[in-house]
Parts: sequence; C-alpha cells; structure tokens
Amino acid sequence: MPYPEALKELIKKVEETRPARVEKKKAGEEYPMMSLEERAEILKFHPDYIDEGRREIKIGPNKGYKIAHEMVDLIEARSRVNPEKVDLTKWDYETDVLVIGGGGAGTSAALLAQEQGAKVIIATKLRHGDANTMMAEGGIQAATKGWKDSPFYHYLDVMGGGHFVNKPELVETLVTEAPDVIKWLCEMGCNFSRYDDGTLKTMHGGGTSRKRMHYAADITGAEMMRTVRDEARNRIDDITVLEFSPAVELIKNEHGECAGALLYNMETREYFIVKAKAVVMATGGSGRLHVQNFMTTNHYGATADGIVMGYRAGVGLCFLHTIQYHPTGVIFPEQAEGILITEKFRGSGANLVNIHGEQFVNEREPRDIEASAIIRECVDRGQGVPTPTGKFGVWLDSPMIDELSGEGTVEKEFPGKFILYKRFEIDISKEPMLIYPTLHYQNGGLEFEKTGETKLPGFYVAGEVGGGTHGENRLMGNSLLDIMVYGRIAGKNAAQFAKEKARDGKLNLDHVAKYHKEMEEAGIETDRVAPMLLPDYTPENIKERELTSHYVGTMR
Repeated sequence: MPYPEALKELIKKVEETRPARVEKKKAGEEYPMMSLEERAEILKFHPDYIDEGRREIKIGPNKGYKIAHEMVDLIEARSRVNPEKVDLTKWDYETDVLVIGGGGAGTSAALLAQEQGAKVIIATKLRHGDANTMMAEGGIQAATKGWKDSPFYHYLDVMGGGHFVNKPELVETLVTEAPDVIKWLCEMGCNFSRYDDGTLKTMHGGGTSRKRMHYAADITGAEMMRTVRDEARNRIDDITVLEFSPAVELIKNEHGECAGALLYNMETREYFIVKAKAVVMATGGSGRLHVQNFMTTNHYGATADGIVMGYRAGVGLCFLHTIQYHPTGVIFPEQAEGILITEKFRGSGANLVNIHGEQFVNEREPRDIEASAIIRECVDRGQGVPTPTGKFGVWLDSPMIDELSGEGTVEKEFPGKFILYKRFEIDISKEPMLIYPTLHYQNGGLEFEKTGETKLPGFYVAGEVGGGTHGENRLMGNSLLDIMVYGRIAGKNAAQFAKEKARDGKLNLDHVAKYHKEMEEAGIETDRVAPMLLPDYTPENIKERELTSHYVGTMR
C-alpha cells in the first residue's frame, strides 16, 4: 500500500530539512560520531542489555550461561527421536563428508571438500540456496585495493566492531583470507559491481575505516549464492544434494568421533541415516526465534538447529548472549515488515531522521549503536514516526542519494528495494523509507578453531552457526565474508580428516540419551522437542499437525 495521508504529511517535514542536510554532506560535514562514553550509555537501550530477556542454561557444557529465553527453550528440549529406538546398524547413505546446510557456508564447504577428492552430501532443510546468504544485500568486505588499506586495518575494524572481545586468531584468518575469497568468487563468475574500466566498486560500511565493501548492486548475497550453487550443481558426480532433509541429530561412533547425522524427510515425514567420515555444520542463524518479539530479516528456516545439535553433542557455546538487530528493517508497509534495508543506503549518504526531520545519529556508527539510537529515539524520546498499526519507526531518507549522486542512482544501485517498494506504489527515490531495528544476525554460536575444528573430532563448523569471529557485534559485510572463508576452510579440513584420521566404528546416539538423563536430573520437565525445524506460526489447535517444536514424526 502507498503511504497514507498522515504519513505523507510527516514526510513533508523530512523534505523541509533535506536541502540543508544535503548541503552539509556535500561540504563534508558529518553528524558527530559518539564518544566511547556515549556509546556505553546508549547501549542501555539495546535489547541485549534487557536482563529480563535472558536466563541461565541448566545443563550441558555451558551450564550457568545466560542467554535469550527463546534459545534456552530449544537447548532445554528433548530430542525429536527416542535414541534407543533408532537402528544404527544400517544406513541409507554413506559419504566422506556430510555438509549440514545448503547456504553459502555449506556450499563453499562442499566445493572445497570435493576439490580434496572427497565425496560430499549436502543435506539442506529447504531448497539448495534457501538461506540467509540469499537475504544478505549490502556487500562483502575485503582489503583488495592495497592503497591505504590492508588486512591490518580490516582486522582493527572487526575487533573494534566486536568490542575487542573477538577471538583474535579467528579475526586474523578472516581478514587475511578475504582477498583470496574475492578472487575465487570472481573466477567462478560472480558479478560484483564494477566501474567502466572493470575495477571492482567498493564503499564504506558502518564501523569501517576504509572503503572495502564489494557489492553486487543490493543483491550481493543472492549473486554469491548463485555463483557457488551453480558451481556445486556442476559437480554432480561428487556432490549430492538432499533437499527438504534437515538434520535432527548428530551421530557419533564408538571412538567418540562425529560419524554422520539423522535426517528428517519433510515430504514423507520419515527419518533416515547418513554415515559420514566427517561432518560440517553450516545451518546458519536463529532469527525465526523472534527473540523479544522482534521482527526478523532471516529466511524461514533460521531456527538455531545447529546450535541444538552441536550443544547436545558436547560442543560449547560462545557469544550467544549477544544478538544483532539490524538498524534498518521495514516497519511499513506491514506486508514487508522485517525485510532488510541494506546498510549500503546509509553508506551512500541517506540520513536517519526522526518525526521532525532531524538527524539524530551518524549513519556510519556500528550496528548495535545505530540500532540503540533508533530505539531510544522511538521509545525514550518519543520522536518516532507512528505507523497505521500503532508501531513506531524513523525515516531513512533515501531520496538524498539521488541529490548527492545524480538522478537515477537509487534505482540503479538498489534495484531490489526499488522494485519491492514500487509494488506498494512507493518511489524510494522520491519518498523516504520507514524503518525500525529487526533481528538480523546470531553474533555467537558453537565454539570452533581457525581450522573449522571443534572439540568433537570429525565435526567442523562454518558460518553463522559458529561464534567468536565477530565478538559481541558484527560489522556489515563480514558475514558474507565469514561464510566463504570458514566454509572453504571447514570443507577442506573436513575432507582431510575423512581421508587421514577418520576411524570406522559402531554408530550410536549415546550422547542424546545422556542429555535426556541430564535434563531429568536438572528437573527440567517439558514437552518441547528440538531442533524446531520450522517456526511456530500455527494456531494452538493445529500445532500437532505441523513441523513445529512439539511435533514428533515417524521412523522408517
């Protein structure tokens, strides 16, 4: 729907202040960045700092760790299967490397594993490529241009953005591998945006000290996913893809190694077994848990499955006490609520302004600061813009971009969002967008090393399901980089483990039975089962018929 008259009246205030704000931009005058003291103060408005939203885990390797209720609910849930009734003396598939997850991390892991001579199975919950990778718009960071930039500066930006608590060795690997990732993607035909002379375009992102954001218009993730997916599909002799087949439990062998997984066929509602010499977990994030009732940018299957399976198998967690709320998610039209509005808009010059058309924050602050400033403006200061449904947001003044860079820039540089809003009869080159923070990224996850390894032999982690790289806050462009860097590393090392270290042995789900016993000893009584697989949007009276957190299917 187009903006109603009440919002069109409020847009006039944005238009009144725009000429002065554009002139300041052209003159190089910026809204002041916050001091460290101001940042510490404003973070009190961030959802992560609302103590009532979290509780301690009662069981497992991170017993006592305080994280979101919604995440603890899944961790303190029973398996979807009775481990004593699963026959592990026979299996349906056997492979060298099993990759759980068919997004950017999982697919790049499969490619590198195959290049080491491994036979690979990708087991993915939905279709191959239905992942948060597809939803990522803005860009991928890499210090490729040399002049005034290097992995050194990229490293400092990542550490600073993560509040300097990131695992340094993971960050070092991320930034030093970045240029090679861009080269690799380009060689496979990834169509990054370029100047007329063929040079890759780069720009700033929030929290970056250099222009190192590579992008493909505003559909960077989709273009990267297309590239690696096509390449994987072209290697059909060695890479098998099982769609609509999410994993529900990891399987170990008698030597304590990860030796496969129990999968669930979402079409037949039957379970089946994949035996593998090594496993890569690449299930992505958890936005569909809707922590603290926030809307989300995440795809339909982002329900923390990998966290549940890895934790149950004894792999610890880190940094899950922080979640990233992207500052700019659609709040109107409500049919598009939660959809990501890329940070690239702000990097291109669009201001965030309140109901009076006043800028209240520098648009290049780190994401947690930016989101906190918007929440404060709406909740504490009462300067938010009301929507027809009683919610509040602020304006992202996209028409500024055309005034700064020439008419047609918005349509050319942001085709995805231009078309989306056109469907609602809104021209974002002439009217601002109404936005509010939205659940975007799982900062933490399973603990892993720079080799992709975990404490569980034969079990590797790649992408958003892993924690430590981004500390307590991720900067724009480092998630698409993360999935490629650690997807490649995990795939390569998993294949080498399968070839050189994996031992054959009797399969078991003893760790699941042990986990159930620990739940009983901790006094946890629940009918919840996990992984959730799909989000719970169904009415209570039909939940038992759906693939929700309370449904248990059949064994083949």
